[in-house]
Amino acid sequence: MRLSGIMTLNASAISDTENFFALKQAMANAARDVDALLERILPRPHGLHERIHKAVRYAIFPSGKRLRPFLVLRSAALFDVDPAGALHVGAAVEALHTYSLIHDDLPCMDDDDLRRGRPTTHIAFDEATAVLAGDALLTVAFEILVNRNTHPSGDIRCQLVDALAKAAGQDGMVGGQVIDLAAETTPLGLEDTITLQTMKTGAMLEFCCAAGPILAGAAPEDHDRLRAYARDIGLLFQITDDLLDVLSTSEKAGKSVRKDQEKNKATLVSLLGIDGARSKAAILAQRSARALASYGTKATELQDLPLFLLDRES
Repeated sequence: MRLSGIMTLNASAISDTENFFALKQAMANAARDVDALLERILPRPHGLHERIHKAVRYAIFPSGKRLRPFLVLRSAALFDVDPAGALHVGAAVEALHTYSLIHDDLPCMDDDDLRRGRPTTHIAFDEATAVLAGDALLTVAFEILVNRNTHPSGDIRCQLVDALAKAAGQDGMVGGQVIDLAAETTPLGLEDTITLQTMKTGAMLEFCCAAGPILAGAAPEDHDRLRAYARDIGLLFQITDDLLDVLSTSEKAGKSVRKDQEKNKATLVSLLGIDGARSKAAILAQRSARALASYGTKATELQDLPLFLLDRES
């Protein structure tokens, strides 16, 4: 399965191909490996503060898609980076991503009561514990990155810390969330909505794809290629997420749906229409694959990923 020529929007048309199954297996392996590492890293419940340990583990297990660690691992593999180090970066990203989900679900944010098919952390525990669980996972992410197991070079570890902090911070994910909250009362046009999604979702995916070149000490052009790929993947991922919000059910999606419609928030689906959004997603999928053409077969799974995302159900 390669994204050249005519591309279908239905992954079932490629489900009998060797590469599609290879991609699914690679994603499952990444999820398994990052879960095993997080299981070792995260404290077992103990002491008077065991409630926070339980809340952290509740939020991060069982695993979701673990798309972000997969991107880290595959971007690192392009440069033959030590998989163990890349896995640590993937675990750090997943810890930070889970923190963002916990806080995003809070009543003061998106006020969701369902995540990954079960009650959100603040419903299962309470709001204060959920806030603290998010805080704990945010700090765990950087604790993992600065560990020598991530990379023997302190300079490389500092580059990773710097890049992740920027992706997650005021001009990245957090800034995107601020715009998202404002969008509930201030209508956004197409360009502003793309800016929102690029910051809220895309910045973290961009870090994941840049992690490979950072770990490898690769050339600037490698950073540029992987970041271009990630920007398109981020927007593609958000379009499919918005389509799920409109077309799917809570049972299939594993989270609440129709939330954006209820709040009258602009999305790429509401602005472009369902068919327009699907067409935009297809263009992004093709363009993202072309960005990695120079890596040959090493990039096959990354190039196949867009088709997988186009037909996701959760």
